[in-house]
Amino acid sequence: MKADFPRILTLLRKERGISQKKAAEELEISQALLSHYEKGIRECGLDFIIKAAAYYQVSCDYLLGRSPQKTGNTLTIDDIPETDASQDKYLKHSMLPTLNKRLLSNSLIILFDLLDKCNNKSLTNEVSTFLMLSVYRMFRTLYGANPNNNQEMFKIHPALASAKAAACMAVAEANVKAIASGWGPKELPLCKDQSPLEFHSSLLENEYKPYAASLLNVIQNSEKQMEN
Repeated sequence: MKADFPRILTLLRKERGISQKKAAEELEISQALLSHYEKGIRECGLDFIIKAAAYYQVSCDYLLGRSPQKTGNTLTIDDIPETDASQDKYLKHSMLPTLNKRLLSNSLIILFDLLDKCNNKSLTNEVSTFLMLSVYRMFRTLYGANPNNNQEMFKIHPALASAKAAACMAVAEANVKAIASGWGPKELPLCKDQSPLEFHSSLLENEYKPYAASLLNVIQNSEKQMEN
């Protein structure tokens, strides 16, 4: 049984706010056996997986850690909403989150357009890895601030998560530098042509007119933070 199963089984019960005793009764097993399942001490059979999935109203794929979505669906590009101002409805309390979200979203449009022009799958993957890990670290920091939140949502222990993510980000950044510059280990699919990455501020403002101001503000704000 995958290590994800005990963690997710525990998470689902805690999210529902029920005791282990009650869940065991409704799943028609002993509390001791459910405790063993949740701790990963014993493996369950297929019948229990199906019963638990039905009880918690999730897919077996989610319960086994094969899908991050409770429905078990595989995410496709059509499932990802476009970035637009209508999403600001989720930010209701002040202008600052809305402003910063737009600055970052617009800057990412430029960044990923440059990656598209480079047409290097590994380069795109490494940049994406770096950015995803950055989002992961900040989300997990905020999530972990409230002691009532269930840590079973994550595989990596909270004592290790930030350091491991930072290490992976450092590796991803190093790979981006090597691939993009064309100077790196032979095992990396290096970019042979750096011309897509050649531009200056006026070209940036002309080619990315709706978004360039956001990126320039991100650059300015970031360097202010570094100076301070």
